[in-house]
Amino acid sequence: MLDRFAGPAREALPRLTPAERAVVHRELAELEHGGHGDGPLLDGLRKLAAQVPERLYTDSADVLLRMHEIAGSGNLQSNLSSLPLVRACFALGLAEDDGRGGPADLIVGRGHIAPAFHAEHYVRGSWPFTPLATLHQGGLSGVVHRDLGFRNTMRYSLGVGVAQAVSLAWELTRRGEDRKVVCLAGDGELHEGVAFEALRFAHDAGLTNLVLVVDANAKGIEPLAKPVNTGYLTAYLGRLVEADGRDPWAVEAALGALLTVPGPGVLVCRTRKGDHSFKPAPAPGAAAAPAKPSFAGTTGRMLAAHQERTGRETAVFTADMAARFGLRGHVPYTNTGLAETLTVGMTLSLPDDTLKVVATDAMYYMDSLSMLTEATTGVRNLLVLAGRSWGAWGGAHNAANLLGLLLHTRVYEPVTEAEFAACLDRLARDPATTHAVSMVDARFDPPPADCAADIDGGAWITPPDGDAPCTAAVVTFGYASVLVAEANRDLGLPHLHCAALTPELGPATLAVLSDCRRVLSVEYNGADGGFGERLRARHLLPVEVHAVRRDIAHRVHARQLPLHGMSVPMLRDRLAGLLETREAGRAPAHA
Repeated sequence: MLDRFAGPAREALPRLTPAERAVVHRELAELEHGGHGDGPLLDGLRKLAAQVPERLYTDSADVLLRMHEIAGSGNLQSNLSSLPLVRACFALGLAEDDGRGGPADLIVGRGHIAPAFHAEHYVRGSWPFTPLATLHQGGLSGVVHRDLGFRNTMRYSLGVGVAQAVSLAWELTRRGEDRKVVCLAGDGELHEGVAFEALRFAHDAGLTNLVLVVDANAKGIEPLAKPVNTGYLTAYLGRLVEADGRDPWAVEAALGALLTVPGPGVLVCRTRKGDHSFKPAPAPGAAAAPAKPSFAGTTGRMLAAHQERTGRETAVFTADMAARFGLRGHVPYTNTGLAETLTVGMTLSLPDDTLKVVATDAMYYMDSLSMLTEATTGVRNLLVLAGRSWGAWGGAHNAANLLGLLLHTRVYEPVTEAEFAACLDRLARDPATTHAVSMVDARFDPPPADCAADIDGGAWITPPDGDAPCTAAVVTFGYASVLVAEANRDLGLPHLHCAALTPELGPATLAVLSDCRRVLSVEYNGADGGFGERLRARHLLPVEVHAVRRDIAHRVHARQLPLHGMSVPMLRDRLAGLLETREAGRAPAHA
């Protein structure tokens, strides 16, 4: 526990109130005395809470607000929307004993409302304050996990919770156990194809022990086109009850009744939700400065510029992520809800000449690989925009590499508007090849050189000295070029930037790299099957691969980078080491 929470908690101290700082200092002192890390994490948290019993807050809504204010990010409104449902789960004993307590097992399908459970544990005296101050900062995850008292763990995909609940209900039935499973889900989450499949299976398998609780706030990231379809829920699960989801006592009474009667059931809780993403309030008296958009957030504007320049008919589909790509007000789009497979499927029968744009998170394309395979072999002029943040909600580190393995597909990660435009122009020249474009959710200034003139080639950000032999160089892919350019500012190492996952380098560039004793490739991307390995295999270069080799953690971008050796200071040290003398051919295959 000390290793997990102490560092992020100390860094959070300046953002805490005096009373909060005092409690954190006392709790850290207890952790330093030891005796909290020998057993399960949850036991250690309970022990620390007993040692420092003072409660700074008695309302879990206030705790949630402080958690998000300290973190500076998160989904506060989603948590507040479900908080009365969470309180009802505690009142019924469903949140005790790792989700196995009370009259039923609890599966939390709305995985990002884990902070609501943490806040309720705190006000009930079973959690200390220190972990709460580390939300999204490398200490406390904002997603449900077994280590933190939940029956289930969620990694990336929405909708998986419904499948987990049906799986557990089926297993309990198979073992002959007369015990129900409660699944806490959201109405946006029910748009996922796997949720439909899971509920259909529960009906066809005759499962009588599943109770679905729906937070019906009529909003995903954007407002839902229509309210949750209670008719289809009733058809699959039978008894359906509605309750005021803003009243924890009403939810408790309705859920308690469903648990006592035989058979499956649905509880639809009508709730309210504000803006999806938390934004810290400006300092008193200070005007809120407009935030610089992420590169992904400029997509709508760049698509509009392309439309104006070319006059092409364009159809844009997004899985509830118009805000992430900055589409609203720039280009017309169709929101399919959280239905990634359908989002791709909507492109299948459109006219060949129409530019078809699909925009969702890079990891969510993993939900629809079969549909993508269909599209990449049969759809012309298909642009697959893959948002990539690897922030507080994690991500699939190998998503770009998997997309690059599909037939008739090329993958790019532009870092300038001109490179993005070049990707669209290349698609117009080669409409039979799907262009998957990784759009980075990070704010940065463009590098001093780009690949707009040759999107499949490379551009020297720091050119080699033409009069001296080049003994070492660094070659980077996409966003890593921005990070390396900053790290390399005072080192002057020859630096080649590529926007293509599989670049086609010219003879002159290859001659420079082939003469190097050491060539380092850097990519903020999965190493296996990635940019560096492709560079080595395609061009037989002595490449050392510096890339992501571990899971993507649930933490904000600034804390994610050091986890993978991608912070600017770490890259500067890596580049400085590259300049050290080494015999040709003795460089390691991987950094």
